[in-house]
Amino acid sequence: MADQKKIERLSGAQIAERVASVPDWVLGEGGVLGEGVISRELEFGNFRESMTFVESVAKLAEEHDHHPDIFISYNHVRLDLSTHAAGGLTEKDFALAQAIDYLL
Repeated sequence: MADQKKIERLSGAQIAERVASVPDWVLGEGGVLGEGVISRELEFGNFRESMTFVESVAKLAEEHDHHPDIFISYNHVRLDLSTHAAGGLTEKDFALAQAIDYLL
C-alpha cells in the first residue's frame, strides 16, 4: 500500500534555493489549479520527436509517482510541475524536473 503521509509545500525561501538546481525551468504563479509551478518549454524537430520525449517523461512520472501537466503543439512541448495535493511546489516537483533534465 502506498505511503499516504502528507507532502509538505515548500516555503518561498526553499523554492528560491531549489530553483537554482533546475536552471532551464521557469518559476511561475499559475499552474492549472492556480498554485505555484515550475515550467519548461522545449522544441523538437517534429511531432514524432515531441511524442517520443513525452513518452519518456510519462515513464519517469510513473517511476516518481508524480505527474506533470503536459501541453503538446506539434514540435513544442511545455511541462508544468506542481503538487496539487500540497497546493504548490514540493520536493517532488524539483526531483522530477531534475530527472526530466537528465533525459535531454
